[in-house]
Amino acid sequence: MREVAFIKQNKQKWLEFEQAIFGKTKKNPDELASLYIHLVNDLSFAQTYYPKSKSVIYLNNLAAHTYQKIYKTKREETNRVACFFKTEVPLIVYQNRRYILYAFILFFVFTAIGTISAVHDSSFVRLIMGDGYVNQTLKNIKEGNPVAVYKSGSNWGSAIGITLNNLKVGATSFILGISGGVGTAWILMQNAIMLGSFQYFFYEQNVFWASVRGIWIHGCMEIFAMVIEAGAGLIIGASILFPKTFSRVESLKTGFKNGLKIWASTLPFTFAAGMLEGFVTRYSPDMPIILNLFIIFSTLGVISWYYLVYPFWVNRKLRNTITAN
Repeated sequence: MREVAFIKQNKQKWLEFEQAIFGKTKKNPDELASLYIHLVNDLSFAQTYYPKSKSVIYLNNLAAHTYQKIYKTKREETNRVACFFKTEVPLIVYQNRRYILYAFILFFVFTAIGTISAVHDSSFVRLIMGDGYVNQTLKNIKEGNPVAVYKSGSNWGSAIGITLNNLKVGATSFILGISGGVGTAWILMQNAIMLGSFQYFFYEQNVFWASVRGIWIHGCMEIFAMVIEAGAGLIIGASILFPKTFSRVESLKTGFKNGLKIWASTLPFTFAAGMLEGFVTRYSPDMPIILNLFIIFSTLGVISWYYLVYPFWVNRKLRNTITAN
């Protein structure tokens, strides 16, 4: 069967699924389970005969939503918080992985712009960071402690202040997705350009590795979470611009709900980054380099695994469950 005929033959059934899953029509769990069996068969057929088709992506996403709907009651009987982080968020991240990818692409492009601008314009760093910060950092470099700025204030004061600021930036980036993603991209651009010019400044002063040893102790989780939050904002923007078969309002509701869950999942990482910056980063110059690297790579590894690897594992497990049933 040609793919066009396959889609035409099953389109009405899939639309019925969408209506049931996204709340436009009411079906009991038994009816959903019956529809689910048909959906699984269609997914298996599409995976076999049209493996690179968008139909496979569409049906896989629809199957994941159906699975969540059917087993909602079962999930609520278990630890809701554990289920949220263990299953719900990874599936949503997987279903919206293209927007996470777009956020990372924008982040790297804007960071490169910041770096290149600093390379070709010696005043650019001062424009971005401010004269006071640059002058103080130059003084710290001369005194042999490039990241001394992180020693200012008390441990708790620094940790709380930094965490609140990061929460504000992340929430703003997410909410501005309502602008069609433009506001989200703007916030990401500001922070990425600042990062690129900031790191080049240390490179220009021949203290790049000293800055890496300090900044990225907390920076891995802080920056990574910022990109994920931007991805959540882009999901809202896409739900407004590209509602697909849904009304724009219904699409926005779904996009906002999914984006909100992804944003909420970054909160533990944001808090952890704040604690590291307030309590650990200030001691980085006196640490053995092995400990520096261990903290940097372990924090990067944990958050990278959760958002870039684990969602694929959860989705594969779901597909195996679907096939088995």
